[in-house]
Amino acid sequence: MADARVIPLHPEDDGGGRAESDSPGRSVGGGRSAMSGTPGSARERPAAGEAAAGEDGARDDDDGDHGDGGGEEAGAGTDGVPDWHETLADLTAFARRRLLGQYRVDEFGFDRELTERFFLPLLRTVYDNWFRVEAVGLHNVPRDSGALVVANHSGTLPWDALMTTVALHDHHPTGRQLRMLGADVVFGTPLVGALARKTGQTLACNPDAERLLRGGEVVGVWPEGFKGIGKPFRDRYKLQRFGRGGFVSAAMRSGVPIVPCSIVGAEEIYPKIGDIRPLARLLGLPYFPVTPFFPHLGPLGTVPLPSKWYIEFGEPIDTAEHGPEAAEDPMVVFNLSDQVRETIQETIYRLLAQRRTVFFG
Repeated sequence: MADARVIPLHPEDDGGGRAESDSPGRSVGGGRSAMSGTPGSARERPAAGEAAAGEDGARDDDDGDHGDGGGEEAGAGTDGVPDWHETLADLTAFARRRLLGQYRVDEFGFDRELTERFFLPLLRTVYDNWFRVEAVGLHNVPRDSGALVVANHSGTLPWDALMTTVALHDHHPTGRQLRMLGADVVFGTPLVGALARKTGQTLACNPDAERLLRGGEVVGVWPEGFKGIGKPFRDRYKLQRFGRGGFVSAAMRSGVPIVPCSIVGAEEIYPKIGDIRPLARLLGLPYFPVTPFFPHLGPLGTVPLPSKWYIEFGEPIDTAEHGPEAAEDPMVVFNLSDQVRETIQETIYRLLAQRRTVFFG
């Protein structure tokens, strides 16, 4: 099987304002790469001479093609009725491109075509019909520049991160793709790690985060980590410690705003009432949850409860006024981190006060 074409996130400038087309592709190592020019979009850009391959290969990026999906569904006839012949032909062409390597990934491994054709439609069904998510404040996320979305984490399994991705992709005015930062255990897990890379996630480290932010991407981080997602049900909606504020430093060095994001509804999908620690250590997991339905009901117990969700994006917190040098000042970093945490916690309490029931909102 041929390899996919790697599109550099930030092609080096040749001095004449034209990006070089023979970039070696994926960067290696954790350090920051030098970048020239003003920050733009970090979405994949075809290199020179690839236009013909782009026509036969993956579709080009189109900012107007996000949001609610735009245009007619592939495989639909002139009367709007799906034509299975066209659908089959479309799937066959897609499979051929994958086998021949005629598709694009960026240097972090993000495969936009695969994500938008297969991964997001599955999540969209859960978003619309199971959790019935209501997202507000999306206008607080920049339309075309970098931003760091910081959210509370909960729910035993990271459904909250996935639903936030759908909210931004489908309902933001310009259809922003959330580039999530994940823990080491995510990328060390077979199949899960590869899927995470394909769908736009990358390791939670400052060099990668800053490179994405400076490239104009919306980056998502959940500072509570496993302390938040794995906390017992009795501690629901109580934010855990935010760590050392590495996310604040990344935003300050990149000069992008921090957007607090508060999620209500995720705490009830898997009420965690216990933890089998010996089994967790054996499997190399941070915890092995026990819920009212798992592991007693086996695979059936992994189905999340259909709670009603609310996701609110708060007003952005400016970091540029402090300057990148302030990222080395522990007091400034701590104060901003605490401000973000308090904003999220207060919003959660407000949303909870407005909610009448867990399952009907």
